[in-house]
Amino acid sequence: MTPLTDAQIRASFVNATRREVAQATLPDLSAVRWDRLEYLGWRDRKAPLVAYVVVEIDDVPTGIVLRVADRGSGPRRRAMCAWCEDVVETDDVTLLTARRAGPAGRRGDSIGTLICADFRCSTNARRPPTSAEAGSGVAEIRDLLVADRIAGLQERCRMFVREVASR
Repeated sequence: MTPLTDAQIRASFVNATRREVAQATLPDLSAVRWDRLEYLGWRDRKAPLVAYVVVEIDDVPTGIVLRVADRGSGPRRRAMCAWCEDVVETDDVTLLTARRAGPAGRRGDSIGTLICADFRCSTNARRPPTSAEAGSGVAEIRDLLVADRIAGLQERCRMFVREVASR
């Protein structure tokens, strides 16, 4: 992912009001490893049920505001992240919803998906394949599996953000 500035991130949001953009708490961008990300995702430190994602679509940063579903006090259920589709890390996946951009969003239309709660999809996509996934294959096969995971993650997160941004 191309490194972004605070101003670029704030200008990228397609489903947020000016007030929401101004009040957004941005992450520490100096600590971000941009070369290891397919998207930038974070939870707002001041509003824990608000999250943000910025994805490059056609080389243009496109950001969305998400709402984190309240898990309640019941038992946690295991689920697979719809973006990274990791089969190992299934404990910390949560429902995130996004108000659609434009008139649809102003009418209250929204869509949701299950995503890693801490936005570690890029890390999950890069983990070494298990023997169940790659067998006893050579390193090239394992590298191809990781490359396929990364490409799939890129496509699925872009597809979701495109759907939110479509008017």
